Amino acid sequence: MERFSRQPQPAVSAPHHTSAPAPVKNKKNDRPSFGSKLLVIVLIVAALSITSALAAGVWKSFDTTNTVNSNLYQAVFLDNGQVYFGKLANLNSEYAQLTDIYYLQVDQQVQPDQSEDTQQQISLAKLGNELHGPEDRMFINADKIVFWENLKTDGQVTEAIVQYQSDDNSEDQ
Repeated sequence: MERFSRQPQPAVSAPHHTSAPAPVKNKKNDRPSFGSKLLVIVLIVAALSITSALAAGVWKSFDTTNTVNSNLYQAVFLDNGQVYFGKLANLNSEYAQLTDIYYLQVDQQVQPDQSEDTQQQISLAKLGNELHGPEDRMFINADKIVFWENLKTDGQVTEAIVQYQSDDNSEDQ
């Protein structure tokens, strides 16, 4: 009894290559071609252009001029910390326009009494009464505006403006 029989295997002959040997990879051929690089760059520029156009369209559609309530006063906060109150217009242009302008003025005693607590007096001042005599119209570089707000009619600033105007009108008569 044969447990394992070995059957003869047919001889395998080496394949005969009649064609040229396989090409040797050249590192220069592994790099993307100039045309494919150019295509990638063009696609990136196109994608950025489309994205920019969409972003500009969204930005332009948010027309902040429509949110300025011309019946109310606005507070305009500048990047130097100054705050002006007045009627804001032309907000989406290079220079916003502010008219009927007021600002906060801090009054301090030059030599405060040592026995009393020194408190600053804050008052509302009307633009135009300064030494240089400006008109009651200001053009503000829009890039300098940090933010602005519509003021309520019952807010302290608006009430102080109304009081100032009524005092000014009573003096004129």
